[in-house]
Amino acid sequence: MTRHDGEGSGGSGVPHARRSGHRDRRDHLPHHVPHHVLLSAVLAVIVGLSAAIYVGVDAGDGGRRGQDTLASSRTGPHSAAAASTGVWVGSWAAAPVGSEPLTEPDGTAGRTVRNIVHTSVGGTSARITLSNLYGTGALTVTSVTLAVAADDDSPAADPGTLRRLTFGGRPAISIPAGEQAMSDAVPLAVPGDTDVLVSLYTPTSAGPVTFHHRAQQTSYVADGEHTADVTGTPYTAQSTSWRYLTALDVLSEEADGTVVAFGDSITDGSTSTPGANRRWPDALADRLRAARDDRDDDAPRYGVVNAGISGNRVLTGGGGRPANNPSGLDRFDRDVLDRPQVKVVVIDLGVNDILRSRDTADPDAVLDGLRDLVRRAHAHGIKAVGTTLLPFRGHRGYTDAREDVRRRINAEIRSGSVYDTVVDVDRAMHDPYDPRRLKSEYDSGDHLHPSDRGYRKMAQLIKWSQLRGADRAQL
Repeated sequence: MTRHDGEGSGGSGVPHARRSGHRDRRDHLPHHVPHHVLLSAVLAVIVGLSAAIYVGVDAGDGGRRGQDTLASSRTGPHSAAAASTGVWVGSWAAAPVGSEPLTEPDGTAGRTVRNIVHTSVGGTSARITLSNLYGTGALTVTSVTLAVAADDDSPAADPGTLRRLTFGGRPAISIPAGEQAMSDAVPLAVPGDTDVLVSLYTPTSAGPVTFHHRAQQTSYVADGEHTADVTGTPYTAQSTSWRYLTALDVLSEEADGTVVAFGDSITDGSTSTPGANRRWPDALADRLRAARDDRDDDAPRYGVVNAGISGNRVLTGGGGRPANNPSGLDRFDRDVLDRPQVKVVVIDLGVNDILRSRDTADPDAVLDGLRDLVRRAHAHGIKAVGTTLLPFRGHRGYTDAREDVRRRINAEIRSGSVYDTVVDVDRAMHDPYDPRRLKSEYDSGDHLHPSDRGYRKMAQLIKWSQLRGADRAQL
């Protein structure tokens, strides 16, 4: 869903890259360079040099993996004290959308990408997931660091928090096209409600960059290898996308589960204030933290991760193999079921099936798709919370026929035959004088996406009881 065209576990790490999609695409390199010779030579040199760098760091650490620090030892809120208790939960996530335009020839070769992400819940250790789902060749990463940001929306790091990450005990990894890799865990006190920097250096191209566009967050790029930089000075280029990074998990004593927000651009936070973390999943995380601080025993203890993709539909994905912007049905396993300790999924999906249908969308088909998502959630012990679909009169995609489909879908959702429990955002946020429109105070101005106030209202409508228990809809 866009403003213009109607869009809207487990374990401490894995030693090898994991499959995250189909590998139907072949590596593409210049014809005069033998692929296996180039890749083997480059990777051998990289791993050898990286291992040599790490020998001095790892010596005398008792064989621990993923606990290296570039900072001198210190105590304080971000100290590297070892943690042995807690549960792995999602603190931040982004769904891979597709291959970043104009990155096919060179990827990010010779550059360091510094992604800025915002945590929903804190922990005592952290791990990340990198994806090469849309690459055409192996993604070679020779250095990855994680740090707490020195300031909001800044590429500078708190020097005492900078940690090197490893993969199966090694500092470098080669992730085949179509696969992903989870790092080893590294001890670090990661606060909730804070920016974290994840920096990675890629010396060679893997082809198109796997990315999440419309991040509503500025990230940074530097020429050369600057993963250990704490000043932020080399990061002279900016990006409005997250590249390669798809998850940040924490070992948490603050939370015992994860709630996944699954939807389109309304979940993705399109039209929310950039850099301010005002998407509705952010507002939900704010509420959960405040309740925990207030010792509200009724509130669940969850991290919140955002699996929204702008333009996403229940039934239909984009072109390509693997598909760009895959349908909700196709990506549900990847973006919901594969997250750690998922207790609840909140689904807000279906508007784009209506707006992007060339003919009148079939409400029964959309509803059947939503019910299939719920059945799959139930099979994994996950509660499915659903929202009604917000109105969009005034948007250029509006027609009376599409409004009729939206109302028919909402009526069925309200009946209780789709989700375990329903958050009726439509009833709470439509204009009381014209239910086909968003109430002006909740409208970003495009008559489709909510404003910051509208996103906050969506989060406020979710009751703690809806995020608890195991009530099941009769599907």
